[in-house]
Amino acid sequence: MGVFDVDYNMIQERTDFPYEVEITAHTWITMSDGVKLSAKLWQPKNIEDKTKGAVLEYLPYRKDEFTALRDEIRHKYFAGCGYTSIRVDIRGTGDSEGIIKDEYPKQEQDDALEIISWIENQAWSNGSVAMIGKSWGGFNGLQLAALQPAALKTIITLCSTDDRYADDVHYRGGTLMGSDMLWWSSTMFAYNARPPFPKFVGDKWYEMWLDRMENTPPFIEEWVSHQTRDDYWKHGSVGENYGDIKIPVLTMSGWADGYTDALFRLMNNLDVPKKGIVGPWAHEFPDTAIPGPQMGYLQEVTEWLDKWMTDKSCPDHEDAFLVYVQDSVKPATSYDYRNGKWLDLFDEKQENIDLFKNLNNEIHLKNIQQHGLYSGVFCPFGQDGDLPDDQTIDNALTSTFVLEPSTEPVNFVGQPIARLRVKSDVKEANVHVRISDVHPTGEKTLVTMGQLNLNHYNSHEYPEDLPVDEYIDAEVTLDVIGYQMPKGHQIEISVSPTYWPQIWPSKEIAGLTVDMAQSQLLVPTVNEFTEVELKHTQAETAAPLDKIIHRDGSRTRDVIKRLTTGEWVLDDFSDEGLRTLTDAHITYGTKNHNVYTVKENDPLSAKVECDWSVIVKDDDIDTEMITTSIMSCDENYYYLTNRLTAYNNGEKCFSKTWEKQILRNYS
Repeated sequence: MGVFDVDYNMIQERTDFPYEVEITAHTWITMSDGVKLSAKLWQPKNIEDKTKGAVLEYLPYRKDEFTALRDEIRHKYFAGCGYTSIRVDIRGTGDSEGIIKDEYPKQEQDDALEIISWIENQAWSNGSVAMIGKSWGGFNGLQLAALQPAALKTIITLCSTDDRYADDVHYRGGTLMGSDMLWWSSTMFAYNARPPFPKFVGDKWYEMWLDRMENTPPFIEEWVSHQTRDDYWKHGSVGENYGDIKIPVLTMSGWADGYTDALFRLMNNLDVPKKGIVGPWAHEFPDTAIPGPQMGYLQEVTEWLDKWMTDKSCPDHEDAFLVYVQDSVKPATSYDYRNGKWLDLFDEKQENIDLFKNLNNEIHLKNIQQHGLYSGVFCPFGQDGDLPDDQTIDNALTSTFVLEPSTEPVNFVGQPIARLRVKSDVKEANVHVRISDVHPTGEKTLVTMGQLNLNHYNSHEYPEDLPVDEYIDAEVTLDVIGYQMPKGHQIEISVSPTYWPQIWPSKEIAGLTVDMAQSQLLVPTVNEFTEVELKHTQAETAAPLDKIIHRDGSRTRDVIKRLTTGEWVLDDFSDEGLRTLTDAHITYGTKNHNVYTVKENDPLSAKVECDWSVIVKDDDIDTEMITTSIMSCDENYYYLTNRLTAYNNGEKCFSKTWEKQILRNYS
């Protein structure tokens, strides 16, 4: 199953809507600078006067085909309930004019303000707007809420972040994300190269396409140019001032998502009516996400809209923070379902336990470059191979501490923090901390982990040399988690200077020593709690689009040792399938091949290559985009190469290569 596909076996179609729905496949929204953005509308038929409000989703992922399947089952649902639901292609993507220069630039937010103003002035509008979205759409919903347009009454933000530097695909804990920095840039590099459709933009489609390919930059060049938490990352990070958000917020994520930490911060810091839901899910909408159980996401959202899309207050609202505590499970790289129980964290008391409390020795950490290959992906979408494998091999490549078997079950609920007294024999180093559940039969399940660029131990904005052979105190935040450690299981803690490919290696092999007597690993627990239930446990959607599947999606993810060279390779191939939307006569599909290579005892050998093939065609056009993106390094620089070749009706029509070297800055 491809990332942007929808498994129709997982949806239950609702048929008894209050309103029939009419669809406008394309309309223009003109910006103040003359650039026109393309929008698709789902609206209730025969509604008296005005609709109940507008639900806006604003993305670069192309409404006509790439998100069409998921859009139809959700936006049509909102329209059936009385709302106008709108999908807008961001400037420079899909059928919208202009050029997209980066993620979340000021231009994107300025355009969104104008879109909201346009909505306010439509005859069908009651003046109320909600923004809704997952990932990119969740990010810009938060960003627009912080700008406080009067018409924006609430946001529903899924799998998003309040801090673009701390929690996203570029850097975590100040470490450069070798697993995702290039991969996500390569993804957008390929996606952004797709053409608009002549049936919506007319004969200028080809000129728009060539302009788009020539002038849309590889985003990674900007991202790697900002290796510290400077103003570039502060822009669009609502955690800079949570008080800027003054409207109700509904937020959701899952334990298998990459953005769950941010949800906890939002729930702890927003001073507005709010509700948070954390299930077992990957980076997907929780009505179709795996692992299950899924939830009635659209019913939950519609009730939230009905509550907040008027100027009337809601005195009956009570904040809630619903968290799914997962049962222990043996390791697997994919799960259909995770057993567990729900609690409301706002009603429970957390108590910290220190997993290091009985450890008193100094330990010199192993430094092995290929450590981390069994980590799973940073942000799973629910594909086969996404999740961490058995940790036995990885744990053998790092320094570990195995605690005595638990005498009682322990529920980890919240964000663990490792406070390390650590010293280094070089001026630059990273550190990674991981907790595993060791089953009585020997299997080891990854529970949570965290990483820190030690040069950032005082500041992510102003890194500094480490004092050689002198202890420092460094704090490593691990990912939030809800997990029950059963009686009789053992906890294994792993600490290492490496974690490839999630952490790009330091310039040289660092010798780290940790003083365990002066270190702590604090894990919040909730060992007795009142179990709660979700109100909507059965997912339902509107009727899906008809589609023809020409090629099913597939995934392979292999760890390879090249015995003659000492290289370790993580080879990750994803075929997201090829399908046709029968009503629109659009055929589309992608293939993505990522190779992560590192050589034993050579941190400067790290290299990532990401290749994409993207097909888009309909009755008027037949196009294919081929891209290659490469990242490597030496002691002083990162080296970036991005190549794009495009074909129109089988003939090459465009080719360009971008190359750049960027000075390393404590990364």
